[in-house]
Amino acid sequence: MTAKLPLTRRAALAGVSAMALAGHRAAAQTAQPKKGGTLTFIQNSEPQTLVALTTVATPALTVSAKVTEGLLEYDYDINPRPALATEWTISPDGKSYVFRLRPNVKFHDGKPFTSADVAYSIQLLKTVHPRGRNTFANVVEVKTPDPLTAIIELSKPAPYLIKALTAAEAPMMPRHIYEGTDPLANQNGNAPIGTGPYKFKEWARGSHIVYERNPDYWQPDLPRVDRLVYKTLPDTGARSIAFENGSGDLGYRTPVALADLDRLKKVPHLVFETKGTSYSYNVSCLQFNLDSQYFKHLKVRQAVAHAIDRAQLIKTVAYGYGTVCYSPIAPGLKAFHDPTPSPYKLDLKKAEALLDEAGFPRGDNKVRFKVPLDYNPIGDESRRASEFFRAALARIGIAVEVRAADSSAFVKRIYTDRDFDFTYNGHSNLFDPTVGVQRIYWSKNFKKGVPFSNGSHYDNPKVDALLEGAAVEIDPVKRKEMFFEFQKIVAAEIPDLPLYSPLYLTIKNKRVHDESLTADGVEANMAQVWLDA
Repeated sequence: MTAKLPLTRRAALAGVSAMALAGHRAAAQTAQPKKGGTLTFIQNSEPQTLVALTTVATPALTVSAKVTEGLLEYDYDINPRPALATEWTISPDGKSYVFRLRPNVKFHDGKPFTSADVAYSIQLLKTVHPRGRNTFANVVEVKTPDPLTAIIELSKPAPYLIKALTAAEAPMMPRHIYEGTDPLANQNGNAPIGTGPYKFKEWARGSHIVYERNPDYWQPDLPRVDRLVYKTLPDTGARSIAFENGSGDLGYRTPVALADLDRLKKVPHLVFETKGTSYSYNVSCLQFNLDSQYFKHLKVRQAVAHAIDRAQLIKTVAYGYGTVCYSPIAPGLKAFHDPTPSPYKLDLKKAEALLDEAGFPRGDNKVRFKVPLDYNPIGDESRRASEFFRAALARIGIAVEVRAADSSAFVKRIYTDRDFDFTYNGHSNLFDPTVGVQRIYWSKNFKKGVPFSNGSHYDNPKVDALLEGAAVEIDPVKRKEMFFEFQKIVAAEIPDLPLYSPLYLTIKNKRVHDESLTADGVEANMAQVWLDA
């Protein structure tokens, strides 16, 4: 189901984009790529690290691949293409992947990139990456018969694995820098060395990150721009001004306040796009701490579900840029998404009755209980959404205190300290539910300190069996059936409450070209981006 307003917004976006891009694209078809210049990328918030090894937080994903590359890249339909690997074969039983590596590739410190780095990286990702625990769960060994051959051996098939090897999702790390160190504390996260088209120059905390052209890149004609500057602008108004006055060239995942979009669409030098987003779809949700004195009760979670109007949330908070979603699997993953509505439709009387049954009657002040709501600050709509939930739950006697924190404090509170009751969060599905969704519901992925994992502390053996079965099932029909059964169970038990799938926009100055040539768009290495003078 899609709310009526998103259709209007999308139609408007399509019309504006068509007019704005018509002449621009016609010119781009005949224009030759140019070299030189500085591209300024506008970031909502500062990353905790510059390498997407131990985190899947958006700010880190945007910067990581410029330095640290992956084995493969993908077209818009998620078909693999060569990157650090030039060829690959998969055994008929799906348990052996052979990669031929690109020769003469060097890290920025001059050390050669070899199969030993691949083997080390895969095992490291399996250990410390929030999604790597799922993605590489079946890896038993990475063989290195020669410096340019890496063979990944699996105990069971992993039908999603060939799609999981982008730079931002599975970065190839320099073994000689990480071996024998704590990867969480290694200084490479602050001043990275990789094989990518750009070299790290400086990180002025709270201000900007600078990358410069790698003159020794394995593709000698790339990159085309001399410098990338990632500027952190936490204030939404400042970001809009940067795009308007031309001091900002590029931003993604709708980098401005949604309320500003109608005005910005009228700025002649700005272009709005949605390409380069097919590698990752998101679902925004209320995530419950099942150890909470309140939300450990199913009836309390059911009551909250009955009190939330998803269509109204999209209209008032997301300004229509989203699609109603009842499932943890986003509508964009059409092969796996179950569109069945939630069993808990909007019904305030039912919500009140459930809270009474759960043992939380209204007191003299009409309040049943007070509870803090923490929100992930990565998106500008998060605070508004939290205020929406505060108002919605007040109607059924739940007093909500909206509690703000920066990204680092939020991650620590939810995933390390577990000092929360419920949170407004978003989860990237990526290209396959095993990679993007399993981590949130798999009991074995409840791991303190690992961000964006099983924060609810959800534990259902049947769900574990379905997720683990789907992860190794090579029959697409059976695999779909497993994911549909999984969706039915979590829809009933509500460890979290899926709400909507956001529609994200990339905003760029029309002088920017070829920034989103892959499924992951600007999260890729952006080696081919170029600028008009």
